Amino acid sequence: MKHSASRLKIEYGDFQTPLELAEQVCRKLINLGVSPELVIEPTCGTGAFVEAAARAFPAAKRIVGVEINPEYLDDLRCRLKSARGYERVELEQGDFFRTDWRDRLNQSNGDVLILGNPPWVTNSVQGVIGGVNLPGKSNFQSHRGLDALTGKSNFDISEWMLIQLSEMLRQRRGVLAVLCKTSVARKLLNHLHLTQAPVSKAAVFSIDAAKYFGVSVEAGLLYCCFGEARTEFDYKVYSDLEAEDGALTGWRNKVMVRDLAAFDENRDLYGRSDYRWRSGIKHDCSEVMELRLINGTLVNGSGESVEIEDTFLYPLLKGSDIANGRVAATDRYLLVTQKNPKDDTRGIRDFAPKTWAYLESHADYLDGRKSRIYRDSPRFSVFGVGSYTFSPWKIAICGLYKRLDFRLVGPLCGKPVVFDDTVYLLDFELESEAREVLSSLHSDRVQQFLASMIFWDEKRPIKSTILNNLRLHDSRRKAGSLFTL
Repeated sequence: MKHSASRLKIEYGDFQTPLELAEQVCRKLINLGVSPELVIEPTCGTGAFVEAAARAFPAAKRIVGVEINPEYLDDLRCRLKSARGYERVELEQGDFFRTDWRDRLNQSNGDVLILGNPPWVTNSVQGVIGGVNLPGKSNFQSHRGLDALTGKSNFDISEWMLIQLSEMLRQRRGVLAVLCKTSVARKLLNHLHLTQAPVSKAAVFSIDAAKYFGVSVEAGLLYCCFGEARTEFDYKVYSDLEAEDGALTGWRNKVMVRDLAAFDENRDLYGRSDYRWRSGIKHDCSEVMELRLINGTLVNGSGESVEIEDTFLYPLLKGSDIANGRVAATDRYLLVTQKNPKDDTRGIRDFAPKTWAYLESHADYLDGRKSRIYRDSPRFSVFGVGSYTFSPWKIAICGLYKRLDFRLVGPLCGKPVVFDDTVYLLDFELESEAREVLSSLHSDRVQQFLASMIFWDEKRPIKSTILNNLRLHDSRRKAGSLFTL
């Protein structure tokens, strides 16, 4: 089957680097003291980095470009053929995933520069379009259990590539300098930190991805210098390639911190909390499980009128409701089939026969949910439920929005409110206690502390793992303020 040009562009993450940007990157590397004997561009594309490197590094004995697309290589050879000074350039057609990069690096005993712009595409997108531009399947990030099953095992192809290349640089002096999404740069630097790689210097220099690639994503030049061991893995993030100073990022208490200065200023707020942030309910079948009250009639996502008992129905607020302060009323309801994830749902048949009949009538949808978390669970199960789900008072925040807006949510229609799985919540029995905690969460110090750990360019910047690093004390058990000052 012939692939369309747009599909191939997606499959290969094909965002070609303008020569202007490649030249800026090379100038930056020269300013950083980079002087390689061997330059390798593992996915050279149309060759901007090959051209720029040949001019910028005259002392380099070899400049090697590898590219899977033969048309790109033909065009590049034609351009270089008529140019002077490119005798050191070697071009070859090859697939990154089937190339022996260790052999390529071992062809020189001097300093190596791995330079370029690897594909900007994730493995999940490849799955959607049926792409084959992938490494062999493996859980290389070592996610376990639910994380691996619910999406945390999704990764950028460039992340896998950069990990492979960085592993080969552990045994020699060299520099890795690539354009990538800042989220990918952060993941690689975290991997290098966790594995105690011999990285002597590291930095990220932001670029205008909209200007150079026409995409709305945070991106930059990732720079890593290998060859000398170090124990401090803090690095700076610069606003652009010309910036003289940047924000210090690194690790504290095994936590990756975006703004180390702000974190260190408020580090007494870090610790074990008397409260635990939890996520909302995951059900993966909104057409059946979510209902709206329209003119006094419940209607499901397929537009069908639904007549069931209210026994298992709870008022629902979605992440957008929480983020925008729509917490005083709702016309949405969620069918919550369990109090805990392992509860046997067959009891619904006796307590609410109409509800059970409704679920059975839509069993094709519910039984067909693809996530493996439902595979060995009771029929019509949901996840993200527990005693906390049914507490009357909650503090909630949506993880998808780029602001720390906490909302107090009380009962609606005489029942506790539930949330979708984009929301994180604290639960309370008493309104007074919830308001006291809410006041602390809105304090300047707490806001600054939490923001220091949040990377706002991520798809879900606010996470329960971050929120649970804030030490909140239960005032009923401890005298004084809610957090240690």
